[in-house]
This record gives sequence, C-alpha cells and structure tokens, in this order.
Amino acid sequence: MDINDTYKTINTSGNEVLFKDRNSKFFGYTFPIISEEDAKQILERLKKQHHSARHWCYAWQIGTENPRYRSNDDGEPSNSAGQPIYGQIQSFEVTNILIVVVRYFGGVKLGVGGLINAYRTAAQLALEASNIIEKTININYVIIFEYKDMNKVMRIIKENKLKINKQELELNCKIYISVRKKISDKIKDIFSPLYEIEIKRIEG
Repeated sequence: MDINDTYKTINTSGNEVLFKDRNSKFFGYTFPIISEEDAKQILERLKKQHHSARHWCYAWQIGTENPRYRSNDDGEPSNSAGQPIYGQIQSFEVTNILIVVVRYFGGVKLGVGGLINAYRTAAQLALEASNIIEKTININYVIIFEYKDMNKVMRIIKENKLKINKQELELNCKIYISVRKKISDKIKDIFSPLYEIEIKRIEG
C-alpha cells in the first residue's frame, strides 16, 4: 500500500493583496501556523495594524492526518466570509495555515453574493501570492539505550539517513529522531528486536 506522507503548506507569510469591490477594500493575508494560539496572536496584531477596518474575517486549518479548522465571519452575514475563505484552503489543499481578509467598508452594501465573491477572491489572491511548499509527514521517536550501544545506534541512524532532532548522551542515552511516515514502521522494526535498545513513538 502506497502511503501518502506529504502535505502542502507555506513556510513564510505571503504578500499582502488587495481586492476592491464598489469602494469596499479587502486586504488578504496568509500566515503559517501550528496552533490556535498562533492564529489568535496574529489576529490581534492585524487588528492593531488595521484598527479602523470594519471586519477581520478568517479561516485556519491545522494538522495533516486529522486536520482541525475554524472559520469566522466576524459580523458579516452567516457563511458569507469565513466559509468562502476556508473553501480556498481546501481548493489549494494547504494546511497549517491562517488566511485573514480585512475589510474596509466602502459605503455600498454588496449583498451576500457579493461578499462571498469578495472574500473568496481575496483569499485566492492571497494564496496565489504565497510560496506554497510540500513537506513530508514525519513520525517522531526517542531511542533509549546505554552508552556502550552508541555505535550500534548511530550506525543504523547513518545507514537510514535519519534526522536527529535532539541528543542526550549520558550513561543512559536518548536520541530523538524524525522519520518519514512511509518508512517509520520499517525503522521501528529495525530497532525493536535489539537487546537493551528501546524505541518509543512520541507525539509532536
């Protein structure tokens, strides 16, 4: 079975984009995030930056295999802002991302259809102005062993080109590694039968 272990995201904030409709201005932004707290902090910052705007509508998605998302209309008619923005996250198949569209009201009501189009277009333009990259889904393990087994452990790490995140090399040693999902079971199976060497999956 071929495991899909890649996902698309952005590694830096995208350039500000502007969409105008009947004097209303819609500024679109994209940000890489890994937690809801990241999204809250970015929104607070944008509200200070655009303190005279009328609405700060957004959608975010976090996670790869069981992603969580949220969308917010921020006072616009129900589902006229947050959902169209989230629709673009789905359309571009990106995750670990926050999209915010800031609206300055231009004095003319756009109607629900006009709002949906404006927020969707601003989100689309913001994504098109972003650097979308592909990353691998990695599983994190900790390998626990005695110092005397160091050479054995390091040889396996080197042979399989594994990424070391952190090392604690004392009498009892711990090495934290990231393994691409599609080979994670294979790597675990290499370490598991080795006497006095323990491998455990860790979250995060």
